[in-house]
Amino acid sequence: MTTPATVDDEAATTTLRRKMGTRHLLMISFGGVIGTGLFLSSGYTISQAGPFGTVLAYTVGAVLVYLVMMCLGELSVAMPYTGAFHVYATRYIGPATGFVVAVLYWLTWTIALGSEFTGAGLIMQQWFPGTPVWVWSALFIAVIFALNVSSVRLFAEAETVLSSIKIAAIIIFIVLGTLAIVGIIPLIGHDRAPGLTNLTEGGLFPNGIGAVFATMLTVNFAFSGTELIGITAGETKDPTTTVPRAIHATLWRLTVFFIGSMVVMAALIPWREAGVDRSPFVLVFASMGIPFAADIMNVVVLAAILSAANSGLYASTRMLWSLSNEGTIPAAFTRTNRFGVPSLALAASMIGGLLALLSSVVAAETVYLVLVSISGLAVMLVWVAIAWSQFNFRREWLASGHTVDELSYRVPGYPVVPILAFAMSLASCVLIVFDSGQRSALFYTIPFVALCYAAFALLKRRRARDASR
Repeated sequence: MTTPATVDDEAATTTLRRKMGTRHLLMISFGGVIGTGLFLSSGYTISQAGPFGTVLAYTVGAVLVYLVMMCLGELSVAMPYTGAFHVYATRYIGPATGFVVAVLYWLTWTIALGSEFTGAGLIMQQWFPGTPVWVWSALFIAVIFALNVSSVRLFAEAETVLSSIKIAAIIIFIVLGTLAIVGIIPLIGHDRAPGLTNLTEGGLFPNGIGAVFATMLTVNFAFSGTELIGITAGETKDPTTTVPRAIHATLWRLTVFFIGSMVVMAALIPWREAGVDRSPFVLVFASMGIPFAADIMNVVVLAAILSAANSGLYASTRMLWSLSNEGTIPAAFTRTNRFGVPSLALAASMIGGLLALLSSVVAAETVYLVLVSISGLAVMLVWVAIAWSQFNFRREWLASGHTVDELSYRVPGYPVVPILAFAMSLASCVLIVFDSGQRSALFYTIPFVALCYAAFALLKRRRARDASR
């Protein structure tokens, strides 16, 4: 039986530097979770699930992310490792599953890098139509790489600035939207306050309750990124106090931001008019008569895109470093530069993002489509592994003679919380079978996961053969 690790043996497993505090962790988590899914794609959820159904779906999603993050909190405080949940899955589920979790999570952020750089270039081209998209994409690639290769603190400070822009936009949106709902701010085309009547237009579930379940993967994916706190644990000052504080602060603020934004959108935008053609934020601001609403939101979305790329490159780099640190891939990926940054892992992750970008241009309907489909489910599978790991960790902790009181942070209501987190995360993956637009993700992901397990078996066999020589 593997003896659960504690904070004391952390120093032997990492050469990365602890430079980040609670503020940095908070903003990095916001950077990963608040992205184009909220600013652009939320209209799709409203059009599918209806206004009340959307608020319900995001409420359920908030409950799920809270359960998962409590599990991650216990693990991260007891074992503050870089690459966190990959290491936890390796120790408390199995080495093969740990490898698969790392590959899936690395792929998720690598694919995101390609799409984020393209999106940033397209936004800039709206302001500078004479400049090719690739020029702006190349510029942002260089900037994000420089921020990540210099030092972890510079990366964290940049993420703080970018995330602050997004947070300010959401707070302004919720405040102005609330004033418009009660009639203090007039809306174009309305002679009275809209109130909350749009929430029940066409019934609570105009497209049926099944539409709410079908959108759960999209909703839960919108909350993905909160688990980045676990990735940063190995580079955080005093993780015993910093990580739990950051988790709780992130959770309640994200709940307010996401659910508050959804209530405002659903109340002010008739659900039949919602979609993906225009950002719901632009629709609401424009209906208030705010000048340059589209340009303002383009600035915010650009900040969201660059923030996601910044966090994504960090996450994928640390996942490669963690795989190397565990001995799964060559040890060269653990080497750090003079700033304590694993530069080879960083370069490999950026190259992966560039290959994803290339595939989106030359093979959009084949290779890129498959990659995007797999990455859409990958985070939910990582959440499944986090819950499963915490369940096994606590059980082994007690079996090895420790007590619950020895844990600096512990999940309340064990084993109900990890079981619920496991079941709800798994269900959100399975429920996409009811959404014809996302159903293909299952058909791609299942064979890919099987291929990852087979690849690990081959790697293990090769290492055993090399060791015997």
